[in-house]
Amino acid sequence: MSFREEHELHKRRFGRNLGLGLVLAGFVALVFGLTVAKVSTEDFRMPTQQGEGY
Repeated sequence: MSFREEHELHKRRFGRNLGLGLVLAGFVALVFGLTVAKVSTEDFRMPTQQGEGY
């Protein structure tokens, strides 16, 4: 069983896919980090309901 040599197009496509995957993973990490920072602030309080007389 012989494997043919990988074409140059596949090497370029792999590089592009790897770069895009890293950018997407960085974006997800950024959004997650901002969410954790916003929720974990010390003065975070649940909003109170207006008109609790019902």
